[in-house]
Amino acid sequence: MAMMVLIGAPASGQGKTTVAAGIARAFVQQGKRVRVFKAGPDFIDPFWLTNASDAPVYQLDTWMVGEEGCQALLADAAQVADIILVEGVMGLHDGTPSSADLACLLDLPVLLLIDACAMAQTFGALVYGLANYDTRLNCVGVIANRVNSDGHAQLLIDSLRGDVRWMGRVASDPNMVLPERHLGLVMFDQHQETMQKLDCIARQVSLHLELALPSVVPLAVSQPKPEKYLHGIRIGIARDAAFCFLYQANLDLLFAMGAELVFFSPCQGDRLPNIDSVYLPGGYPELHLSVLEKNVLLKQDLHAHVNAGKPLLAECGGLLYLCSSLQFMAGSIGHMAGIINATAVVHESLTAIGSQQGAFPNGILRGHTFHHASIQWHEQPTRHAQGRTGNKGEAILERQYLTASFVHWYFPSCPQAAAALFLPSNTLIHQNISTSTTE
Repeated sequence: MAMMVLIGAPASGQGKTTVAAGIARAFVQQGKRVRVFKAGPDFIDPFWLTNASDAPVYQLDTWMVGEEGCQALLADAAQVADIILVEGVMGLHDGTPSSADLACLLDLPVLLLIDACAMAQTFGALVYGLANYDTRLNCVGVIANRVNSDGHAQLLIDSLRGDVRWMGRVASDPNMVLPERHLGLVMFDQHQETMQKLDCIARQVSLHLELALPSVVPLAVSQPKPEKYLHGIRIGIARDAAFCFLYQANLDLLFAMGAELVFFSPCQGDRLPNIDSVYLPGGYPELHLSVLEKNVLLKQDLHAHVNAGKPLLAECGGLLYLCSSLQFMAGSIGHMAGIINATAVVHESLTAIGSQQGAFPNGILRGHTFHHASIQWHEQPTRHAQGRTGNKGEAILERQYLTASFVHWYFPSCPQAAAALFLPSNTLIHQNISTSTTE
């Protein structure tokens, strides 16, 4: 039976990722098997949580992943883990569905985290409100963040009402702050000192927090195994500092459907491997304009790949890379692959965020969009995705077997539709998928 909690807070910016990573790291250092999940569709925080826990991190989003999908992921983790942590998203009760709704669905106890740097007795009122706003919740404890003295901590302890247990404090320490940039936390592998930072947080956690978490038996839910739609298909996947927004569940599904995954690095000067299909995920191409521009051979390989009628899926940063040019704010401009007749600009302000879905010939894929970019199209996009309320979403460009959009698709939401995006036009499997979804 695994110990598990959902870590929730009154708002964003309270330190959920930092504390969740510290708790995970502390348990790993004790020899425990730890699994961490991220509520919502985010793929930036999981980079830190993955390295803190020494295990892949998966998203729990009831719309994108589905309720049964979330339950199955948690049940699978409980088979192998001693500790399961779920980092909430935004404030505990924010959004529809909220982190609180997810906790109720999965029967997860809630561990509150509150930045108490500038409060005293109001801390107790805030804890009481968060715990009792939704009577379905089981709030088992609270951690106070950025509290440096025993006297301050005692004021907070004395302010508590009800059954929520004090589980310790985390001091304010600049060595524990995870760096951020315009899309959120900076990706893990960009910092050589990150493991030292995580170990520093883990030491604080071990010294000042009570780590006795409640044990939970999750629902025994399993998902059907996917068909081997991609048997024998080699998929080249860009993965480096410029192309790093990848859902682990997507990679798992492609592999489970029989694909061979071949990773390459545009930033390191790699050419396109010997593959059947290409996957260009999102990331930060705007921060690597010079090295991407200089990799002329890869751009030539991609042109040849597309001209040969082979499949290519590009998401967000991958879409920007396929444009003729990419400008980073008011600064430098890089000449990109030029496969799509469009120009792109990355702005300082957020330009789109939200859950979206796209109707494809083999089914509906769900996903998420989150970016600071805009595109001036010189060729007409084929159609648009839709938001959760049916509103007009991101443009989708389709040309033969090229598919490009700002949407980060979550492949398990419709395995058949995802598989079809990577299948060559001359394979019988592609016809089989089309036939099976129309019967």
